Amino acid sequence: MVASSTFKQELLLREYGRNVQNIVQYILTVEDRTKRTQLAQLLVNLMGRLNPNVKDIQDAQQTLWNHLYVMADGQLDVDAPFTLSAMEYLNDKPQRVDYPKNTPKYMHYGSNLESLIEKATQIQDPVEKEAAIISVGKLMKVLYRTYNKDSVSDMVILENMRDLSKGQLDLDTALVEKGGLFDSTIKTPQGPSNSSSSNQKNKGGQQNKYQNNRHKNK
Repeated sequence: MVASSTFKQELLLREYGRNVQNIVQYILTVEDRTKRTQLAQLLVNLMGRLNPNVKDIQDAQQTLWNHLYVMADGQLDVDAPFTLSAMEYLNDKPQRVDYPKNTPKYMHYGSNLESLIEKATQIQDPVEKEAAIISVGKLMKVLYRTYNKDSVSDMVILENMRDLSKGQLDLDTALVEKGGLFDSTIKTPQGPSNSSSSNQKNKGGQQNKYQNNRHKNK
């Protein structure tokens, strides 16, 4: 059947380029059928290189021949290895995208975190379970800040963790806040503390220099 959609032809033109379209028009002018078929086969091979995504499609060669047939406006008369049909391309539909059925309770944490929490609840060893809670808490804090761009208290993180784990994951709030267990980075001291540390380094360097001079004098 003759291709009737110029829109689809324009899409193919964008995929393969103007030069391929010019070659198609040239092939249509070749009078010898054998030569015309050879040129068409060479062009199909070239189209496969220009559009490598077609290789992932089932019956890739037939798809390329149909693309060529559409670009030729259904006027291609060659000994093709397949029955040429424009409708096989014009009526194709995109593959259906399966959307996730389970929506995370907290969008800023995502479903992957809920899977981690579920695995953490299955840990029997108390020490390993506590380490898992701390790791999950750190991740939750990072995800929260990334999504909300605001600071969040450890109490909020613990409340969300208890909610998602149905009360199976929990730590003492005071212990978490005091030890900074959910902090993923260590803040460098600023202000006077920095100057005092630099003074200590200078004093240490002077002491080492003094000791070296004493050894030389001896």
